[in-house]
Amino acid sequence: MVLSVRDLRMYYKTKMGYVKAVDGINFDLDSGESLGIVGESGCGKTSISMTILRLLPDNAEFKGGQVLFDMGNGPVDLVKLSEDEMRKYRWRGISMVFQAAMNSLNPVYKVGDQIVEAIQTHFPDMPLDKARKKVAELFELVGLDPSRMDQYPHQYSGGMKQRAIIAMALACDPKVIIADEPTTALDVIVQDRILKEMKKIQQKLNMAMIYISHDIAVIAEVSDKIAVMYAGKFVELADSVTIFKRPMHPYTYGLMHAFPSVAGEKTELVTIPGEPPNLLNPPSGCRFSPRCPKADELCRKVEPEYREVDKNHFVACHHPIQPGEVVQFYEK
Repeated sequence: MVLSVRDLRMYYKTKMGYVKAVDGINFDLDSGESLGIVGESGCGKTSISMTILRLLPDNAEFKGGQVLFDMGNGPVDLVKLSEDEMRKYRWRGISMVFQAAMNSLNPVYKVGDQIVEAIQTHFPDMPLDKARKKVAELFELVGLDPSRMDQYPHQYSGGMKQRAIIAMALACDPKVIIADEPTTALDVIVQDRILKEMKKIQQKLNMAMIYISHDIAVIAEVSDKIAVMYAGKFVELADSVTIFKRPMHPYTYGLMHAFPSVAGEKTELVTIPGEPPNLLNPPSGCRFSPRCPKADELCRKVEPEYREVDKNHFVACHHPIQPGEVVQFYEK
């Protein structure tokens, strides 16, 4: 197990109270395995990654849990480390491709020099020529011509910038990469190429990856298992095939039936009514109950336990969907 997250809780302190952005998250990740986290905007997906890496704003408060990370010398709880100790694990242990990463390159520095700087920051004894050779190898790995190393970001297309950022994330041979909306703002053709490239790199280097997106089609393409997140919590987690073929939480069911299929019979698309709850004051009981057609008094009063209902299939629901059951979000 390279990464194990246990009951992770992180809230943002505001003038109106605490925003419960990450509220009891659990998952495990092995080397070479990929986890996709999917959910509506504002559900806390990015906050999970920022909490793991301890890249939080001043108003963020850690409320409990563990982030156990193993670089090969036994698990270390990243939560308990000092800031200086944590720096040793960022990039070398866990790196990240941020949202809109292709806009994060410094426009006045050559792309190759920016990646060399990242390498020499973590490996200060590495000679410049060796660091540049490493960058050239990374460029080839992500499908960029090494001759483009000495060009500036404005000379790159959007897809090339994204590949350069992925190369930067790989620069220190991390055990885990977190990709937060790694293909946002790219057209679907370039998006598909980069996702396939990332999957190929992951398999070649046997890295663990966490993909974060609100686009379930993207998550399905690259993930071994999928966690569905709603209002700061995981409501379902299982392997990708199971999530698509047999979703058990009504929210997961709604997501799965909310987009058209390019094959098979035409079916009516699902629209989930209402809006996600305000995490300053989330509803009691199940947080999805105000929008759920299966909700009853129990759902509105008692928070459902996040439990394993089948082998490696976790659900937080009082009334999981049964095989063959059709859920109607609106009355006909």
